[in-house]
Parts: sequence; structure tokens; C-alpha cells
Amino acid sequence: MHVLIIGCGYVGERFAKQAVERGWQVTALTRSQKRAEALQLAGIRPVIGNVLEPKSLQALPQADLCLYAVGYDRSANENKRDVYVSGLKNVLSEIADRIPRLIYVSSTSVYGESTGDWVNEETPCEPANESGQICLDAEAVVNEVYARNLNRDATIVRLSGIYGPGRLIGRKEQLRGQKPISGNPDGWLNLIHVDDILQVLFILASGTPSSSLYLLSDERPNRRFEFYSELAKHLQTPAPVMPDEPSADFGKRCDSLRIRNELGVKLLRPTIQDGIPVSIE
Repeated sequence: MHVLIIGCGYVGERFAKQAVERGWQVTALTRSQKRAEALQLAGIRPVIGNVLEPKSLQALPQADLCLYAVGYDRSANENKRDVYVSGLKNVLSEIADRIPRLIYVSSTSVYGESTGDWVNEETPCEPANESGQICLDAEAVVNEVYARNLNRDATIVRLSGIYGPGRLIGRKEQLRGQKPISGNPDGWLNLIHVDDILQVLFILASGTPSSSLYLLSDERPNRRFEFYSELAKHLQTPAPVMPDEPSADFGKRCDSLRIRNELGVKLLRPTIQDGIPVSIE
């Protein structure tokens, strides 16, 4: 198996390293020489380029699969729509004739529910903000350009809030410093541990999924205050400080039964009680 990874960040890099351990050939796009050297030391073949620079993508290789997991780097001073939509078009135009399969990592921000209702793959998407709309527009590029027009096999995975080692740093400091944490304490949080993201991505990469769209979240949404209280317990800090003003935004609750039933996924970290203890560094 040869996999090309576009977006070698928190999820992509972990996938790349585990793929190397499985004996797969892995190529990853990166923007810097320093990063390229680090990837090479990990057994990953780097290609230096930028999704916003089409000419730099010409060196992308032929492969069995592309994992597209680009996140938004605020420090790069690039427009999010340009990165997520235009950059995606650039990559797909370049790789379409030499990579037959695509796994695209999207986000549950495409849903706009704020009343605490359940959402799944059949729920209409009405993003509540520009960020969610950008994610939805990127999904349309995958469906229309890669899957429909180019007749390629594409699977979209909508992830809820990612957590794991290295992803709780800011919240840890807020709890330890007793700094207020914003958001409705009674609003719903939907989370997925990085270990389960990787598990599912490898299942998708190794087989032929029956659906082209999956929502991936853990088995139980949590109230925001419940999550931070659980985190505080493991950090041995006082209870979280959260606003007590009334809020009409209760978020959504994500139902990921399709991915668990169709792919036979048994989550490694099905609840925050399972995931938080292995995420604290």
C-alpha cells in the first residue's frame, strides 16, 4: 500500500507513522525543508509544496490512496477558504489521474444545530458560521470534482472535536489558573479521541466502505461543564469556572452509529472517562 498524505498535522502525522510501522509506503506533502527532514527521519518520503501553489504539486506521486487531512494554520497568514477550497481543488486536479481513492477528513461544524438535537449523516447541513460553510463547500468539491466528474472513489469522514495527547494544553492551563472557560456549561460537546480516528482511518484505507459519508464521534455527548469537570478531576484542579449567564445555544449531539455498525468499529475510547486519562501528559 502506498498512501499520499496531504495535511501531515496532528492526525495526519500519526497516521503516517503508524502506516510506516505497518510496512506501507508513505509520501507526505509539507511546506518546509525542516519539516521535510523530520518526516524523512521517520521513514516518510516528503514532497515540498503548498496546496495554494499548483506548480509545486506536480511532484506528487502515483499512489493507492490519498488521505486529505489539511487543518487551518492561523500562523501561516492564509485565507481559510483559499486553503480549504481552492487548495483542495488544486490537489485533486493534480492527483486525479494517478490516485484512485480519497479519504477526506471534514468536520461536524457543517451542521448548524443549536438546540441540542441529534445529527447524523442524513441531517441537512445548515452551517451556523463561515467556518462551517467553508467545510461544507470543501465537501462539495470532493463530491462534485473528484467523485462525480472524475469518477474516483471518495469517502468523507466528519470528525467531532478531536482530543488526545497534546490537544488539552490550553484547557489545562485555564483550569489550573482558574480562568473562565467560555461557552454554555449546559451545551453539548461532541468529541472523538485521536486513537479512534486513526483506527477508523486505517479501516477505511484497508477496505471498501459501503458509504461515501461517515460521521465519527464517541458514544456519548457530554455537557460542556461535565467534560471540564472530568478533566479537572484528573488534573486535580478546582472545578471549572464557567459563565452563568443564560444561553440559547445548546449545540448538537452527534450520532455515529453508521460508522460503528457498517464498519464494525469498536471504539477504543468510547467516552471521555476512557479518553481523558490517556490524554493527559
